[in-house]
Amino acid sequence: MVPRSTPLVQKQARRLWTVLLFCALPLLAQRGRGELRLTVTDPAGLGVEASVELVSQANQVQQVFRTDWEGHYAARGLPFGFYRLQVDRPGFTSFSELVEIRSEVPLEYRVTLGLAPMEATEVVRDSPTLLDPYGTGAVYHVGSENLSQRRTSSPGRAVLELVNMQPGWLLEANGVLHPRGSEYDTQYVIDGMPIVDNRSPIFAPGIEVEELQSMKVLTANYPAEYGRKLGGVIEVTTPQDSRAGFHGKAMFEAGTFATQNAYLAGRYVTGRSAVGFSASGGHTDRYLDPPVEENYTNKASTAGITTHLERDFSNKDRLRLYIRRQRSAFLVPNEQLQQEAGQRQDRDTEETMGQVSYQHIFSPHLLGAIRGMVRDLSAQLRSNPLSTPIRADQQRGLRDGYLSGSLSAHFGVHELKVGAETILSSVHEQFEYNITDIQFFDQDLPPRFRFTGKKGGQEHSLYAQDLIRAGRWSFSAGLRWDSYRLLVQDSAFSPRLGAAWYWPSAGLVLRASYDRAFQVPAIENLLLASSQSAQHLTAEATGLPVPPSRGDFYQAGFSKSLSGQLRLDANYFRRNTRNFADDNLLLNTGVSFPIAFSRAKIYGFETKLEMPRWGPVSGLLSYSNLVGAGFLPITGGLFLDKKSADLLHSTDHFAITQDQRNTIRGLVRYQPASKLWMSFGAWYGSGLPVELEGSEIARLRQQFSSRILDQVNFDRGRVRPSYSFDVSLGARVWSRSDKSVRLQADVLNVTNRLNVIDFAGLFSGTALYAPRTFAVRLQTQF
Repeated sequence: MVPRSTPLVQKQARRLWTVLLFCALPLLAQRGRGELRLTVTDPAGLGVEASVELVSQANQVQQVFRTDWEGHYAARGLPFGFYRLQVDRPGFTSFSELVEIRSEVPLEYRVTLGLAPMEATEVVRDSPTLLDPYGTGAVYHVGSENLSQRRTSSPGRAVLELVNMQPGWLLEANGVLHPRGSEYDTQYVIDGMPIVDNRSPIFAPGIEVEELQSMKVLTANYPAEYGRKLGGVIEVTTPQDSRAGFHGKAMFEAGTFATQNAYLAGRYVTGRSAVGFSASGGHTDRYLDPPVEENYTNKASTAGITTHLERDFSNKDRLRLYIRRQRSAFLVPNEQLQQEAGQRQDRDTEETMGQVSYQHIFSPHLLGAIRGMVRDLSAQLRSNPLSTPIRADQQRGLRDGYLSGSLSAHFGVHELKVGAETILSSVHEQFEYNITDIQFFDQDLPPRFRFTGKKGGQEHSLYAQDLIRAGRWSFSAGLRWDSYRLLVQDSAFSPRLGAAWYWPSAGLVLRASYDRAFQVPAIENLLLASSQSAQHLTAEATGLPVPPSRGDFYQAGFSKSLSGQLRLDANYFRRNTRNFADDNLLLNTGVSFPIAFSRAKIYGFETKLEMPRWGPVSGLLSYSNLVGAGFLPITGGLFLDKKSADLLHSTDHFAITQDQRNTIRGLVRYQPASKLWMSFGAWYGSGLPVELEGSEIARLRQQFSSRILDQVNFDRGRVRPSYSFDVSLGARVWSRSDKSVRLQADVLNVTNRLNVIDFAGLFSGTALYAPRTFAVRLQTQF
C-alpha cells in the first residue's frame, strides 16, 4: 500500500499524464464497437431505398434493414470484425462485399447499384466472417438471435445464464457468476459505462435481457481501458435502431412456480433525434436457489423502467441520455428448522442510474468521447422475531459518480486509444444481529451487535492502448494506471500485451496474451468486513481492511475454421493472484462479507466448438477444466460460525469454492421450416468442493433430507456431478414486413433430476438447482 499523497505517487502521476497527453495530440481508438454509415445510390448517383443484410458469424450479428428514400442508414453498436454486406433492390444487380469495422470512428461506405442483367445469379457465402484474423484474444459474442431465442429464466437471471453458456464461466448459487474461478471480479460495461459491483439478483436488480442488442464476453487480453474488476468482462449494448418512425417490442412469459415476466418498449425516430422507453415487471415463487427441496419462502417481484434520448446535432456530434430505475423485493428461502420456527426474512434492492455521453468526430481518423454516470444503489434485509439461529437486519447503500474522457483514432496500421476516468463514491452500512440460538455459535460471541459506518472513496485511472497490424501478425499493447482510496490507499501500473498470427490457407489464428490486473475490493458490506468492531467481536474475525488484489493473467490459444462452417476456439490459462478476493456467507441469508485469501493459483483449459449455421442446423459445444487453490490466512469477513477459527489462522491451502474440474455445455438448434425451430440443450458439472468434518456431517444429517445428502460424496469432499437436459420449440406465428409475433415453449431439466449446487460451505452455504420447469413466451415486434 502507498501512503496518501506521497511524492513518489505524485511524481508517477505527473509523468503518466504527460505521456498520455503527448500521445493524445495526434491520435487515439477503441472500446470495441463501431458504426457503419451506408449510402446506396443508382448509376446516376441518386439515393435509392434498398434492402440490406449485414452478417458477421464471428460476432453473431445478422441485421436486416432498409435504407431511407435518400439511400442512407446507420448501423450502430457493431463489434469490431469482418461483415458481409448484401444490398438488394428489384431491377438492380445485387451487391455483396466484405466490410471491416475496426475503429470507433464511423465508417462511411457508399454502394452504387448497377442495372440488373437478365438471369443474373450470385452465390453469397458468409464463411469469410467466421474468424477474426486480427484478434489477440478470445472474445465470445451473444447476438440478437440467441438473445431472443434464449431459454426461460427466473427474473433477473437471463443475462447471467447466457454468459454461463460461454467457456470459463460458472454460475453458482443465487445467480453469482464466477469467471475462471474469480468470486467478485466481474465487470459489466453498459453502453461504454463500467459497473463493478455484484449484479447477481441477490445483490442488485438484474439487467433486462429484452433491452439488449448484443453482448460481448471476455476473460483475457483486456484492453487497458478496462480495470478495477478483471475476472471477466461482460459488455452489453442497448438497441440503437435508426429506422424512422415508431417501432417497439413486447414480451410476456409464464411458467412453473407462478413465474411471470412482462416487457414493453418503444422507440421513435424523427430526423436526427430518437426517444425511447421501456417498462418491465416480474413475479416468481422461486427467485433464489433454496437450501431444501420444499422451496420455502422464495417469492419475489421485480419492476423497472428506462428512458433514453439521442440527438445527432450533425454528422460529427452525437448526444445520448439514458435513465434507468429498477427494484426487486424477495424473501430469503428457509431451511427446515427455520420454517418450523416461523422465520421470515425480507430483502429488497433498488437502483437508480443516469448516463450521459457525447462524442465528436474531429476527422475521418479521430473521435473524442465524454461519458458520465451517477447511480444510487441500496439493499435491505429485515428479519422477524422468530428467525433462527440469528435475527439479522441490514441496510446498506452506494452512491457514485463516474466521468471519463477518451480519444480514439485510426492511423495506418494503428488503432489507438487514450483516456482518463474518475469515480467518486459514498458508502453507508447499517447492520445488527440478535442471536436466538446460542448453541449454534461460539459461547463468547456477544448475543447482540450493531454496526454503523459511512465512508467516501475516490478512484482515478489513466490508460493508453494500441492495436498494430504487421502482415499476418497483430499486436495489442496497453498501459493502465489506477489509484484507489477508500479504506486503504493503493495505486498500480498494469501493462497489457497480446499477439496473434494468422495462417489464411489453414484458417488458423494463433494467439497469446498477458494481463496485469489491479482489482479493487467488493463494495458489498466492505466497511463492516474491514472494521475494528468485527475484529473485536470474536477471535475468529480478522477485522483487517480488505486490500486490492494484484494478478498476473496468462493465456495461449487458437481459433480454427473447420470446413468453412464451424469455428473451434481453445485456450490454456493461468492466473496467479495476491489478496485473492472471495466472500463468506452469513448462514443462508444471502448477505455476504468480502474477504481476501493471501494468494491463489488457478489454471485450466477451455474450448468451444461453434456452428453459426449449417443449413437448418446451428449450435455450440463448450468444455472447461479448472483447478484452483487458495492459500490462507484470510483478511476481512464476518465469521460467526464455530468451524471458522482454524481456517482464519492457518497457512494451509485448499481448493477454492469454484474449483469444478469439468464443465460441459451444449446446444443444438434445428429449423425445419422458415417459421419453425426447435433446440436441445444439456449441461454437466463434475461438482464443487465440500469442506466438512465428521461431527459436522452428523449434525447436517438431522437438518437435510437423505435425497440431498445422497448428492454429496463426503469421502471425496465433493458435491456429486450434476446434469440437465432442456428442450425448446419456437414458431413465428405471424409476420409482415418488420412486424412479427413469435411463440416459444421450454421444458428445463426434463428428467427432473435433483442437482445440488453447493453444500454447507463456510463460503457458499447450501443451494439446489431447480427441478423440472415449464414455460411459454410470447414475443412481438412492431
